[in-house]
Amino acid sequence: MTAQSPQDTVERALQAARCDECVVIAEEQSSANLRWAGNTLTTNGVSRSRRLTVIAISRGADGVRTGTVSRAGVRDDQVAAVVAEAEQAAAQSLPAQDARPLLRPADLRAAATHAAREGGPPPARAEADGPAAGSGASSAAGSAAGSAADGWDAAPGATRIGVLGRFAGELGAAFAVAASGGRMLYGFAEHAVTSSFLGTSTGLRLRHDQPAGTVELTAKSPGLSESAWAGAATRDFAEVDVMTLEADLARRLGWASRRVELPAGRYETLLPPSAVADLMTYLYWSAGARDALDGRTVFSRPGGATRIGEQLASLPVALYGDPRAPGLECAPFVLAHASSRRSSVFDNGLPLGRTEWISAGSLAALVQTRHSAQLAGLAVTPMIDNLIMDAPGPGGSVPELVSRTKRGLLLTSLYYIREVDPQTLLLTGLTRDGVYLVENGEVVGAVNNFRFNESPVALLGRLAEAGSTVPTLAREFGESFPRAAMPPLRVEGFNMSSVSQAT
Repeated sequence: MTAQSPQDTVERALQAARCDECVVIAEEQSSANLRWAGNTLTTNGVSRSRRLTVIAISRGADGVRTGTVSRAGVRDDQVAAVVAEAEQAAAQSLPAQDARPLLRPADLRAAATHAAREGGPPPARAEADGPAAGSGASSAAGSAAGSAADGWDAAPGATRIGVLGRFAGELGAAFAVAASGGRMLYGFAEHAVTSSFLGTSTGLRLRHDQPAGTVELTAKSPGLSESAWAGAATRDFAEVDVMTLEADLARRLGWASRRVELPAGRYETLLPPSAVADLMTYLYWSAGARDALDGRTVFSRPGGATRIGEQLASLPVALYGDPRAPGLECAPFVLAHASSRRSSVFDNGLPLGRTEWISAGSLAALVQTRHSAQLAGLAVTPMIDNLIMDAPGPGGSVPELVSRTKRGLLLTSLYYIREVDPQTLLLTGLTRDGVYLVENGEVVGAVNNFRFNESPVALLGRLAEAGSTVPTLAREFGESFPRAAMPPLRVEGFNMSSVSQAT
């Protein structure tokens, strides 16, 4: 581990580069965690790590070639070797299809000036060599352009075990309450701060500090025959209420005192925000414009077109990303460590703003790089590291939706989600840690688990009701994508394809 600052590492790598252009991303992360089992804290710890990514770009008469190398724990005397390895990889690569000019500080200043003058995004059509365009893409240009001067030289952000101090105290009280009821609590809590420093040979110097925390808490009944799960995502643990989580788990274990066996079939189903987040996250990750243009996905239309503009949802829901969403803040510019069908290293530093993927129930945008946007003739809409669903109407919490249910199932979470058919985005997986039968506005017992087969796109077309949007943690994908806010949903005909013996 080097004692050199990440900013110095960026400059050292750029100085060592002999290729035509270079992009360097230096990241430093610190983390703290607690784990517990059987109503007892078991471990705690802190850690720090660093990672260096170098992207070498060679421009020649036969095309533009790139090479990317990413290494952890690079020492000062190893930086030049990492750069040389990236340059060698570029020399051996095929021409890059997504090649574009790298952004310059002047591009970001121009985007910020346009946003300030016009009060909105630049023209919606993508230009081959221009900066961000399209659905809100420039609304964060001012903050991204200012990032080079505002805080570039400051020390990386950091966390410490003390961030979990209040939480640990409340957890001890929750252990006592659970033990008095014969329940056992298991789980973990983690907090991390990642500082990312982006530098390019064209002069960009941008940084972003990302705090992220997660809690997963599982309660087991006496005899360990029943379990219930709750999770939360947080930036700083200030709003995590352990006693509320424990009370919710106790209530659900109480529901499980009565067992009801149900067969496979299609049921009216209440999906809590966590389950909605898992399904919508998979939809989002599958919404690449390039794959849609190639006819590979559920968002493809015959003839090499996309389904943008098509009504998908039976309710006028919005699904969007916003780097400045309160409590869900994320990087306001593109940080691309490698090119893929959904990202481009040439877009590094591109400003990000609110982008609606679904608007009033209609598909409004797909994940676009500057390259794919030019191919499609659509706005440049890069991926954003959070996801939010809103729905107009009276809203309501999960208990309020339960009170309005004549008969249906209430899920806790989904697990082991896998894709079956990309053309329809059919997913399969299991229900986990509690499926409950609702009759006449009340939960009357727990039922067996199921394997489900559902497409989140088809599911949108069968929405019967949406509750109030709240921050949530996806059970399956929350570790890699923790910033989400979703409403509970009532869905008609959710396909429980078979009974599962999983608990």
